[in-house]
Amino acid sequence: MRVLVTGGAGFIGSHLIDRLMAEGHEVICLDNFYTGHKRNILKWIDHPYFECIRHDVTEPIRLEVDQIYHLACPASPVHYQYNPVKTIKTNVIGTLNMLGLAKRVKARFLLASTSEVYGDPEVHPQPEEYRGNVNTIGIRSCYDEGKRVAETLSFDYHRQNNVDIRVARIFNTYGPRMLENDGRVVSNFVVQALQGIPLTVYGTGSQTRSFCYVSDLVDGLIRLMNGDYIGPVNLGNPDEYTILELAQAVQTMVNPDAELIYKPLPQDDPQRRKPDITKAKTFLNWSPTVPLQEGLTRTVADFRQRMEANVLEGIPESVISA
Repeated sequence: MRVLVTGGAGFIGSHLIDRLMAEGHEVICLDNFYTGHKRNILKWIDHPYFECIRHDVTEPIRLEVDQIYHLACPASPVHYQYNPVKTIKTNVIGTLNMLGLAKRVKARFLLASTSEVYGDPEVHPQPEEYRGNVNTIGIRSCYDEGKRVAETLSFDYHRQNNVDIRVARIFNTYGPRMLENDGRVVSNFVVQALQGIPLTVYGTGSQTRSFCYVSDLVDGLIRLMNGDYIGPVNLGNPDEYTILELAQAVQTMVNPDAELIYKPLPQDDPQRRKPDITKAKTFLNWSPTVPLQEGLTRTVADFRQRMEANVLEGIPESVISA
């Protein structure tokens, strides 16, 4: 098939492209390289079945494709809060443009939504039926509300225009190729430990997250795209860890002498986050297979290799520690 991946040079998008290329599809990567990087897709650049287009999804584009994986949007607080207006435009206008394309060429459309639609949840674990607890005017709302509107648009295009949609709600994902200045907790801890600086824990570290290794997530996205279930469906690892447990795991693995320092919790930071993956198991026959220890080992090895190759050179420590 001819498959379009928006945000294809990003962390998750590039791993998805690896799988799609390995399966023999013709792949078009669309990316404005705001948080994506060419090194993530370098091995496919001269492949006859691969095409990379530098393009911002907030601008329309005409292409002929069979499937659209719509992943384009900064997904970490550091990046999506840097330009919140651009973030919500990407979520709303970008999704509108991609749904319009899907409608015109009769392509199947998969929206990469997020667990952030649940906000700081009052229901635990979070099933797809839970409607969330989101601060509409908070510093995270450009992303949270943007993704909620993207879901609205997807279902309205489905009901009104018969567009064939799939909606995935992605929970915390980690693995090789995460940006070193990503600002998310796994990359923060790994980079800090490798640099020999204290690991920054926000709040008491008692808040929980669930960490899904990127290969498991990509498998879930492909199953959702090619199955009959529309969604929304939670894709994440139901194993729940406190932030302090994660910090200690990275500390033990990389630098047992590293200090832990505590800073105030950012506004609207969720206290608990864990997916109910009953629907993914039932409709997609999917559940994660990579345990945290194994996933962290692979992730640390990737960061270490990049740091030794001086890829991180020139990035201010203050950014990495954010």
